[in-house]
Amino acid sequence: MPVSHDLYQDLHYPREIVQQRRQQDQTLDRLLDEYVDIDNQVLAAEAISAGYTSDDDLHRLKERRLSIKYMIDRQLKRED
Repeated sequence: MPVSHDLYQDLHYPREIVQQRRQQDQTLDRLLDEYVDIDNQVLAAEAISAGYTSDDDLHRLKERRLSIKYMIDRQLKRED
């Protein structure tokens, strides 16, 4: 069963801090929205039975999710 990644644990930032910074940073806000969207796409692709989503498509979605996570991390560190 597909499970969503805990972004806040991966980033080592408390949810409250990220949400506070999100309100002050439009770029961070956009990146977090993109992350949620792509994470939902990964979960949906993983949940679909074999044959509907190719392994290549799933791999690209996961790469995109990871890329966005790194951008979020850089944006958070920019404000430290």
